[in-house]
Amino acid sequence: MPEANCLKVPKSLGENVIRLVRDLNIFNNKLKVQQVNNHLCIPLTTKPSFEAYKTIENTLQDFEISIYNFPEREKDRFTHIDLLADKLPPSLLARVPRAIDFIGDIAIIEIPPELKEHKKEIGEALLKTHKKTSTVMAKSGPIKGIFRLRAFEVIAGTKKTTTDYTEYGSVFHVDVAKTFFSPRLATERNRVALRVKTGETIIDMFAGVGPFAIPIAKKCKNVKVYAIDLNPNAISLLKRNIAANRVEKQVIPIQGDARQIVKDKLAGTADRVIMNLPETAIEYVDVACEALKTKGGIIHYYSFVNTSDKLETAKVRLTEEVNRNNRKIKKILLAKTVREVASYTWQVVVDSQIQ
Repeated sequence: MPEANCLKVPKSLGENVIRLVRDLNIFNNKLKVQQVNNHLCIPLTTKPSFEAYKTIENTLQDFEISIYNFPEREKDRFTHIDLLADKLPPSLLARVPRAIDFIGDIAIIEIPPELKEHKKEIGEALLKTHKKTSTVMAKSGPIKGIFRLRAFEVIAGTKKTTTDYTEYGSVFHVDVAKTFFSPRLATERNRVALRVKTGETIIDMFAGVGPFAIPIAKKCKNVKVYAIDLNPNAISLLKRNIAANRVEKQVIPIQGDARQIVKDKLAGTADRVIMNLPETAIEYVDVACEALKTKGGIIHYYSFVNTSDKLETAKVRLTEEVNRNNRKIKKILLAKTVREVASYTWQVVVDSQIQ
């Protein structure tokens, strides 16, 4: 059996860690993942670079990198591209989307205009090649509105918009038509949860169905998380998810505008504030500063940028806004690109210690 670099992690984290090493472009898909007692050995194409190692270290608490002998994979099963090869001309086949978002048993794709008349064939091909998928949806509009919603069209399978999704051991009931949810932030959400310390009070200003708040509460029992969202449908699902994950004592759901909620109830209470609303988070930095305790705390600030010096731009804008609100950044703890969201547009995060 071939010898290869190995990332060993608890079995319960396997699916999410495989997603992480795929994102880092070091997953070796020619070798089989192996189970060893309660752990998984995940094959890597190479030893992680310094940057990749730091990402793994910031995301996982329990891991080991070593060398392991892996069996080779059998010939890859057919993909949806393979099934469409005899149905589409090469020029159109090349445009079939490879990127797919899986939320529970729902697959979401973006079909380019030239393939619209073939959308049902594409959807059926995805159902055949992803056995755990029961619904395939195509994006049919941009994210818009105060609730950050997108229109979808079911192109194959069961006509539904609700599903159950598991991430790093937490389960979420999601309605993709009524709430914003992205599985692509799984690694980032876990990273933030691992930064929280016992006894903290956290304000999640744009909580959605709870993908930041709930893992924090599960990983660190002696915390209090105020989870705020303007969307009543998100709060309804958040309450359901709080119960499903048994964190009723730690997570307090609040429906309303974060600005008003902080002003009326939560000013000066937080050790940590999460600002995952990248489109307009800059407009709420004053609210985050007001929410922090007098002695200061941590802000996780998310933003969209489209410049070549993207991280520096985000840090400068955040610093300027913090200064305007009679606070100062004591230290930038971390600044990194989270993901590319469109051509020349990135989502970034800046973690700052505020005083």
